[in-house]
Amino acid sequence: MRPTYQVTELLGDGIGPELSRSVHTLCGSLPIQLDFLPVDLTLENRRARGMKIYDEAVEAITTTRVALKHPTVTAEESPNAVLRRRLDLSVIHRPVYTIPGVPSNFRRELDLDIVRIATGGTYDDPGRLIGEDGAVSLRIVERRPVLEAARYAFSLSRRTGNKRVTSASKYTIQKATDGLFERVVKEVAGQFPEVPHNIELFDALLGKVIMAPEKFQIVLVLNEYGDFLSDMACGLAGSLGIGASANLAFDAAAVVRVALFDAAHGTAPDIAGKNLANPTAIFLALSLLLYQIGETDLGRIVRTSTLDLLRQGTRTRDLGGEESTDSFTAAVAAEVTRRAAPETPAAS
Repeated sequence: MRPTYQVTELLGDGIGPELSRSVHTLCGSLPIQLDFLPVDLTLENRRARGMKIYDEAVEAITTTRVALKHPTVTAEESPNAVLRRRLDLSVIHRPVYTIPGVPSNFRRELDLDIVRIATGGTYDDPGRLIGEDGAVSLRIVERRPVLEAARYAFSLSRRTGNKRVTSASKYTIQKATDGLFERVVKEVAGQFPEVPHNIELFDALLGKVIMAPEKFQIVLVLNEYGDFLSDMACGLAGSLGIGASANLAFDAAAVVRVALFDAAHGTAPDIAGKNLANPTAIFLALSLLLYQIGETDLGRIVRTSTLDLLRQGTRTRDLGGEESTDSFTAAVAAEVTRRAAPETPAAS
């Protein structure tokens, strides 16, 4: 019997239904069973049911512990913001890597996992004016989210072959806030002696990622730094919207309590229902979900199958190819089936 996992699926707008069909097709090629629990987050249903639909979503995600979210329209409220607040999603994991077929001015191969603390920094305090000519905001760094993010980053390294973890901040200048961050990271690093760890000043890191991207694998950063680094890295890769991310909440022991995975792009209403949507980003989100539930090999197979086909020229039209949503999905599913099949012993 195949291992079975429950997954909440948050249904979305625009190309969301087509992406959902692609995900289900691809999952049919896996040697495991993903039982999807659907929650309808379309704009029409949100307007009909109000905040009750979020109660249902939170209950479902809390039960299954993992969720795959399709793109949703932001109208009266942002579903992403509501879920982030309701589930206490305090850490964002954003892999950024070169995706074949996406035009880029950057000629080097990029393969970076950014682990960002999604709370604190100056983002939690809008600041205040001091008279007419001054303003101040409070910068907040707390031990708990740093501990959670650090443990996640080092655990990610352990699960993926002991990749190097780089923590980056301005600890020489922001000695209290960034100094606390680096002290907590160092404590966690001591619990993972097999994982290489180094520290970089954040401003220097930005230049070094451009000059020598191969030296950086997992980068752990505070809130604002993660925002800046993610956008820069996505710009190097050629697109702010083709990738995927994991949004994470933790229990009291800093173990992942719930994880929500989504594509970075929007609903693309202009191509909805035309079989033109590119499912690459949602497939990459699915690969992150597989990593999270412990199916590391399958997560890697889904990711590499998708990227290798793109590299070989099997692409949807937005990337200069000839494939439809359905035909690209079928090609990825076939490749995943081939790679995930158990090896047959050679005849004697």
